[in-house]
Amino acid sequence: MQNNVTINKPAQNEPELLHLDVTSDCWTASTKRLWSHFNIDQLALFRLPLTIQFRSVTQRTGLLLHGDYGWSECAPFAEYQAQEAATWFSGALLDASTPTPKIQRQAVPVNVTIPVQDPDAAAQRAKTSGCKTAKVKVADPRCSAADDVERVEAVADALYALYGSAAKVRIDVNGAWDAQQAIDLIPIFDRACSQIGGLEYVEQPCMDVADLALVRRNSAVRIAADESIRRSSDPGLVRQLEAADLVVAKVSPLGGITRALALLEELQMPAVVSSAVDSSIGLAAGVQLAAALPSLPFACGLDTRRLLGADVVAKQMVSEKGELSVSLADQVRNETLLAGVSLDPKTAETWVDRVNLMAPFVCSHPDQH
Repeated sequence: MQNNVTINKPAQNEPELLHLDVTSDCWTASTKRLWSHFNIDQLALFRLPLTIQFRSVTQRTGLLLHGDYGWSECAPFAEYQAQEAATWFSGALLDASTPTPKIQRQAVPVNVTIPVQDPDAAAQRAKTSGCKTAKVKVADPRCSAADDVERVEAVADALYALYGSAAKVRIDVNGAWDAQQAIDLIPIFDRACSQIGGLEYVEQPCMDVADLALVRRNSAVRIAADESIRRSSDPGLVRQLEAADLVVAKVSPLGGITRALALLEELQMPAVVSSAVDSSIGLAAGVQLAAALPSLPFACGLDTRRLLGADVVAKQMVSEKGELSVSLADQVRNETLLAGVSLDPKTAETWVDRVNLMAPFVCSHPDQH
């Protein structure tokens, strides 16, 4: 791929972007067929810095697609191979070319996401978010269980001081515990939130669905399934084994808004729509999914724009008083991208190659056309 672009150092709050032509020779024949079939008329690659390391991620890169129904986002994490990442790609193609479902609400309640940081910083992040609910990341290799408990307690104290019994705290383990660890540790975290009535739920304490079911049978706290839904060839197993009380749904990994909605209708379980540390365009799609659900008993994990140091559009998906509006989401998906500074050619070439590798897997599924 040839690209005569001057590399500039990004200014604060300025995205790195590179617009690409759908007719460019950098795309394979398979990829060009997708652009044509889904009527994609604009493309842009992006890179955005995070303000704090989130798990192992320090930046987000991906592809933005524009079609008849606005912008969509495809940003699978680096460890996702082409076949799995193709689900994200097909979802972005569909989202750009398909009307959004009928909405059931005008605003979506959201939680603040607390990354791994010291208790004081975590409490401050919770206090200034405007959200009554916090999701706290735990079980990161960089810290101990005692560190995690201290962080969770600090967040619970901070939210209780502001909202009293309306405050809620949930933790996200990302499948890092085995079943016995989860059974032993969940009561400790639950007690750390005793001032607000305990934990709201524990997200993906174990990776294996059978272990998840065992933990649920031995826990007084609700269990939520995330990876067991979005990275599984059989998401229905969670319901079949009664492994969770609710599910976490992320638009891109589930193949776009329409497919995610269909899966949730099939599962018939309470859902929390969450983000994969998306740009505002990806977050807007999450809000549109959450707004279309028949019921929304829990705050959604869609306020992660605060973790990014830049964004791709001027209108941004940042909550006000713990909510994100559907009208804002609609505007964001139809915004003009910011000018930004040029994305470096090496990153651009990597992403072009990645898109071309994903394309045949999208083409192999007739229902995705």
